[in-house]
Amino acid sequence: MSGRRGKLTVVALAVLSLLISLADWGFGAVWPSLAALILVFSTRNVLMGLFGGALAGALILAEGRLWEVPLQLVEEHLLPNFASPWKSGAILFTLILGGFVHLLERGGILQAFLGKLLHGRSRRRVEAGAGLFGLVCFFDGLANSLMVGRLFQPMAALAGVSRVRLAYIVDTTSAAVACLAFISTWIAYQLAMIKEGYLLAGREELAEPYRLFFASIPHNYYAWFALILMGMTIWRQWDFGPMAGMREGPGPGREAVAGPVGKLPGLWRAWVPVAVLLGVVFGGIYLDGTSRLGSGALPLSWNKLALSFAEANVPAVLIVGSGTAAFLAWIFFPGNGKTEGDKAGAVFLEGMVQLFKPVLILVMAWMLSSTLNALEAADYLGDLLGDRLPGSLFPLAVFFTGALIAFTTGTSWGTMGLLMPLAIPLGFSIHASPGEAIQSMPMVVGAVFSGAVFGDHCSPISDTTIVSSMACGIDPMDHVRTQLPYALLAALGAAVAGFLPAALLDGKAFWFPLAVLFFGTSVYGLTLISGNRASKA
Repeated sequence: MSGRRGKLTVVALAVLSLLISLADWGFGAVWPSLAALILVFSTRNVLMGLFGGALAGALILAEGRLWEVPLQLVEEHLLPNFASPWKSGAILFTLILGGFVHLLERGGILQAFLGKLLHGRSRRRVEAGAGLFGLVCFFDGLANSLMVGRLFQPMAALAGVSRVRLAYIVDTTSAAVACLAFISTWIAYQLAMIKEGYLLAGREELAEPYRLFFASIPHNYYAWFALILMGMTIWRQWDFGPMAGMREGPGPGREAVAGPVGKLPGLWRAWVPVAVLLGVVFGGIYLDGTSRLGSGALPLSWNKLALSFAEANVPAVLIVGSGTAAFLAWIFFPGNGKTEGDKAGAVFLEGMVQLFKPVLILVMAWMLSSTLNALEAADYLGDLLGDRLPGSLFPLAVFFTGALIAFTTGTSWGTMGLLMPLAIPLGFSIHASPGEAIQSMPMVVGAVFSGAVFGDHCSPISDTTIVSSMACGIDPMDHVRTQLPYALLAALGAAVAGFLPAALLDGKAFWFPLAVLFFGTSVYGLTLISGNRASKA
């Protein structure tokens, strides 16, 4: 039934797009975005939605001349993306880092390390170990879910940690950590979408994606609050909602969580490539940026560091850093000889293939943005809204919109691809001066990220939601049902304690620690009111 409904939706949207292209209706500038949203909601397929939106935009630009649409779509909205150093760099970095993460996962070193580290630990400590390991695996949300879930499921069962609770911990440290991390398979996509938003706003000269990403980190309130809530529930051993009735008793050997405790293999095989990745990326950006600024690398200063991130060729540095780290991970892959080398190469390629779909989403988002730019959608929205939307409430509205889109579609990348190219231009349009818009932009970007992470965290059709549940051995809907109250509590905190007061204070930096303190104290108070004390186990 859903497939038939999706086909009917595609046909109806195609007819409407043709009518809009012929009739020259006023809202044609934003129709591609609306068509993309409708398609994503009805088909649950973000690739189809983004491509359908781009196709609708090309049809309007061709003024109904159907025979021109395919050539125009490829020639003007697809191929130019690969000519851009920034965009081609984003694609290469994402694929290379995907292979690198898969090498670390399949190497088996981390499994042995955790087995020794958590031998004989209590329920709370096993949960804390899963949470901390999730923070360490910041490279990729999906790989995070797979690794943490698979590694900790046997230990959690022996310690008496319920599988739904482990799935909640695993899922919380996937998208939230990957979205906050400055080195991840997400970062190239995030930077590309920020740059796309500035391009659509006609402010490309002001675009400093990496610096704006860093400035948005304190305003990614949902990601921070979700992690704080997870930490508080582990510390206080607090369950509420459906989760409270699904505690499991300890399995055999509760007093000693068993695991491989023999001699550890060379742990340096995993940590050296990670350290090299971080060192090359940060060192490379700083050295390249200061070289382009014409200033020496020394003496080091915060101002010089910030300017270097704005001036450096970040995509090129990311490719060099990820390529170097991946090469070391391949060299250090456990074993030696030709057979193991071939196996490492196959593992690397497998990791790259796993990220092929996200890369397609990235390309489709660029195509949609290109048609919106040609239709001058940002100018239309700015004229339409004018002074109707108070600038102080705009980040909160962006967060709610992103949360709705992400929950309904189950994709954080698709949400960023749909919303960021509209939110940034609209943010410039609704403010009285460019200075005010620039000041609010970190909150706007943080709101897009927060809304995207919320949906990725708790949507029943999100890939990380499904993978987290499968890695922990439970049904996806049991995971959604038990995790949703926690996600909603973090979202409420993000709105009430985060975006609203931060916007009213014009994004003042001092509010972030106060918001964290307020939310953490509130959650602690809830654990006291509920009477659910920490387990003595």
